[in-house]
Amino acid sequence: MTGQDSATNPVLAQSDLPYELPDFASISDDDFLPAFTAAMASHLAEVEAIAADPAEPTFANTVEALELSGRDLARASGIFFNLVGPDTNPKRNEISQELSTLLTDHGNTIAMNPVLFGRISELASRADELDLTEPQRRLLDKRYRESVRAGAGLPDAEQEEMRQIASRLAYLTTTFSQKILDDTNSSAVLVDDAADLDGLSSGQIAAARRAAADAGHDSGHLLTLELPTSQSVLTELTNPAVRQRVFDASVNRCSRGNDHDTRDLVLEIVRLRARRAELLGYRDHAEFVIAEQTAPDPSAVDDLLRELNESAMRAGGRELTRLTEFAGDAEIGPADLTFWLEREKQAKASVPLDGFADYCELDTVLTRGVFHAANKLYGLQFVERTGLPVYHPDVRVWEVRDDTGTGIGLFLGDFYARPSKRGGAWMNNIVDQSSVLQTQPIIVNVLNLTKPDEGQPCLLSIDQLTTLFHEFGHALHGLLSSVEYPSQSGTSVPRDFVEFPSQVNEMWALHPEVLANYALHHATGEPIPAELAAAARESAGAETAHGTIEYLAASSLDLAWHRLTVEEAAAVTDVEAFEAKALSEAGLQTDLIPPRYRSAYFNHIFGGGYSAGYYSYIWSEVLDAETEQWFLASGGLERDNGRRFAEATLSRGDSVDPLVSHEALIGRKPRIEPLLRRRGLAA
Repeated sequence: MTGQDSATNPVLAQSDLPYELPDFASISDDDFLPAFTAAMASHLAEVEAIAADPAEPTFANTVEALELSGRDLARASGIFFNLVGPDTNPKRNEISQELSTLLTDHGNTIAMNPVLFGRISELASRADELDLTEPQRRLLDKRYRESVRAGAGLPDAEQEEMRQIASRLAYLTTTFSQKILDDTNSSAVLVDDAADLDGLSSGQIAAARRAAADAGHDSGHLLTLELPTSQSVLTELTNPAVRQRVFDASVNRCSRGNDHDTRDLVLEIVRLRARRAELLGYRDHAEFVIAEQTAPDPSAVDDLLRELNESAMRAGGRELTRLTEFAGDAEIGPADLTFWLEREKQAKASVPLDGFADYCELDTVLTRGVFHAANKLYGLQFVERTGLPVYHPDVRVWEVRDDTGTGIGLFLGDFYARPSKRGGAWMNNIVDQSSVLQTQPIIVNVLNLTKPDEGQPCLLSIDQLTTLFHEFGHALHGLLSSVEYPSQSGTSVPRDFVEFPSQVNEMWALHPEVLANYALHHATGEPIPAELAAAARESAGAETAHGTIEYLAASSLDLAWHRLTVEEAAAVTDVEAFEAKALSEAGLQTDLIPPRYRSAYFNHIFGGGYSAGYYSYIWSEVLDAETEQWFLASGGLERDNGRRFAEATLSRGDSVDPLVSHEALIGRKPRIEPLLRRRGLAA
């Protein structure tokens, strides 16, 4: 199959597999571009018919018709963009680069269609007269704003400039992400002497040897890099020189002057975003972005970060004083800080924590922990399905059923790292839930755990355990969606609200009832000792100032780049100098703790959808901390609590105002004090 015949293209074919799961086995990379070409053409024909409708515009014949158009394009996008993140290759990278501009131009053609925009504008002007439901009113408002923000209301010359900016940004951000993956792979640290890996487990050492062999090295061990600045192996490696090598490799990614250097991309992206904001009447890109979020304006975000920055730096000073005393004569540099934090944590623990992972085998945690909590709260059942086509042999599939045994969707788990997968962890949706379309969700969770040797267990650290529960919180947001329109489904909420449900789900990772159900020794099956379980909970609850500072530094850096006006952005020519100045002005300049992501590899904001929005995690954590208190005060892991949370948040997507719904759940507006107590920042 070459993909040249659109009528039989397997990407566009209606799947007869359960829940319309794509038949990945029948699809080749050569099928994608022909599929997208055909899908975009058919979508434009549908849109032109909507615009040309001689009848007076109504919600049904304009907004709803537009919402339900482009189903072939949605199908193709759900398949292809699910593949590019977890399992890319040179061909897919090439296709992604071409599609980035084609799809952007396609979207702008629709958004700027003058006749269609006229119909939408007319409906928006008399929205109060139309007797719309809340989801319909929100959909109308969103479609109108999307067109305006694309430039539909601008003069022709400025519309053309907006098109060019959008197309160029699509190309640059896609290139940025690809360069990060390439340089992260090429920056992996080869260690010749196995003795230099002291501190790592036998499983980690075996994985490093396997990585070296896979990369073509005849000997040695390869320490691959994770996406954030902080590398988990730095907490374990006892050799300071090796720690320094790994740290330097991490912090210098994409700024080494090689083919993967992204600093020129950063500068161009920032300047184009500033110009787009100016054309639309905004002061800067942050104002443009935050206008669509739950935060009222950039000043409100600045105020939150300023309060947290000051508290975190005070806590950081206390932490460093304590740690310096603990380390004695040992020198503590930025490559050593997390190592000594881990040593201090273990020394303070009532029992040694190094055996905790033995009770956290991936499959057991997943089935008896993650799925168990979802069953207790939401009545969900998970039945593994074998024999269904998947996009990589490591991917597993579960059918998700409600408490009546009725199937509601599919959950795919893709847990192991590989060179073709970008770093980090995330949730994808291949198919959106929609009652109008009669579609049920297909949700994917992607992690980057080290794959064990055949017959060996995959054991999770506390951080990895938390990540597993976090990403499944996103999955629940998609699986429990119950909305009419696909664009309001699941996680299609404001960016600074999207992390809220996932952060709430983290609370069950070490909850006594959940932990007791899954924490069985991988070799003996013995339950975790009570004192080790208590020590793990105490350890996980002790948020380090280091972790808070590196996150806040990245958030402040994001806003600093995106508060630049056109003139200010043009004046910036040195990425590192700008970083230093921005962190100093935020009160976060420290030689010991770099940002969680430096600009050159900050994929969230220069390659993903979090530009001027990385603050979302801490903004959502205000809601999360309040909601955790609500759950615990209401009895914890109870079905009625899950039902109420699902009805207020998980099922609603963007069909209602998420903040209003949350306030109704907890009975008041959220307060910051629970967050400050959780992070050890309370006065």
